[in-house]
This record gives sequence, structure tokens and C-alpha cells, in this order.
Amino acid sequence: MKKLFAAGALAAMVLGLGFSAPAHAKNFTEIKFGVDATYPPFESLSPSGKMEGFDIDLGNAICEHLKVKCVFVSQTFSGIIPALQARKFDAILSSMSKTPEREKAIAFSTEMYNEPTSLIAKKGSGITASADGLKGKTVGVEAGTIQEAYANTYWKPNGVKVVSYPGQDQVYADLLAGRLDASLQDSVEADYGFLRTPKGADYALVANVTDDPKDVLGSYVAIGVRKNEKALLAKIDEAIAALHKDGTYDKLQSKYFNFSIYQASAN
Repeated sequence: MKKLFAAGALAAMVLGLGFSAPAHAKNFTEIKFGVDATYPPFESLSPSGKMEGFDIDLGNAICEHLKVKCVFVSQTFSGIIPALQARKFDAILSSMSKTPEREKAIAFSTEMYNEPTSLIAKKGSGITASADGLKGKTVGVEAGTIQEAYANTYWKPNGVKVVSYPGQDQVYADLLAGRLDASLQDSVEADYGFLRTPKGADYALVANVTDDPKDVLGSYVAIGVRKNEKALLAKIDEAIAALHKDGTYDKLQSKYFNFSIYQASAN
């Protein structure tokens, strides 16, 4: 693990004294990003086992701008915040939405991108994206996601069976096997990671989910860091701004999408 603090600052943090060293005392040599690599086109494993996707490219570009080594650490999404707190890596770069609940535990960078949450089901199923339309049905979600929180908050109490999985690839496996009636996930992941693939040929996007009075879904997708890592957060925000300014962000997103995913509407 790289040193983000001088020795005295680290000791103070361990003792729980809340010490925050000035930014000039930080000496960054690498950034370790925690990633759940089951979420194409944002993060997944290539046939050779290498991590790839839009988030991975963005992470590499951030590290290149900051002139530090980039390391990606595989982590299931449900345990990704505890793993960050346990210092298994320095930041979360895994299509994580900024929500009021998560902000109690960690800090977030400026916006990386934005996308709505969508329900997908078999074509002609007649399913609708509501508690009434899903009553008696089974919906799959990835554990630890805002989609799991949404389904458990609004649908489960109204007769919808919600099943959580360690990874999104397992959700799709059970959807294809007929053990699920629908799947709830980010809209772009559903479109590019499933519906546009041969496996998704018999499925369709039912609707985007927008009714969220309890603000379970939060706002935009961002990079998560520990709350006491203010210098790292500032460096990441600096890099994100630079990627927009020099055109790198647009170049990378055009590699994956035929639209602008930055500040996209969630409606």
C-alpha cells in the first residue's frame, strides 16, 4: 500500500486523532482502484483475464495525468466500501453512484458520468417497472447496488421477490435460465452489456425507474475515497477536469458509446 501520509500523520490517523496533513505533504506514487469487474461496458474481464472497460480507461487516464502507477484490485461490489475502509485499495472506481447513504461512509469525486436505472425483461412479458406490475414476480439485482436498495425499498414490501447476486453476470445467467422474471441495473450497462449482445436478443428494456422520493438512487456516478483522503480526492478531481479540458474524456467515451454519458439525464 502506497504512503498517502507522512509517518506522523499516519500514526495520528491510526490513533483516531483525525489528523489531516497538508496537501504538499502527500507523495503519490500509485493509486489502487477497487473494481467489481462484472459490469460491462464499464468494467469486466477480457478473455485473457485483464480488466477492461470505460471505467478502466478513465482510471488509466487519471493516473497518466497524475504521473502515478495505476493498479486495479478486484472486489465484489457488496463489500467494496468496507474494503476501501480496510485500506485494501485507495479509491472505488466501479460505476458507483453518489447517494446520501454512501456519503455517510465515504467521500465522492466530481461527476464521472450519469445514467438512469432500468428494468429489463423478456420481450412480450407484459411486465411494467412498478410494484403493481411486478407483484408476484422475481427481480434480480447485484448486491450492494442502488438497484438492490431501490427494489428492497419500493418493491419487496409490495409482493415482489428480490434476489441479490454477488455479480451482475450472475444476474443475467439466472435471467437467461428462467429463474428471474426481470433484472434491475444501470440503463447503459443493460443496453451495452446485455441487450446488444447475442444473449440479450430475446429481452428488452421495460422502462427507466424514476420514482424515488427517498432518494435511494442518488445522483451521478463518481469515484469514492475515504473521508480523510482530501489530498487524493483533490488530485482525482484535478485529473477529471483535465480529461474534459484536453478532450481525453470525449475520446474515451466515443470508444464505448454513441452518445454523451456525461451529465446524461436520469429521466
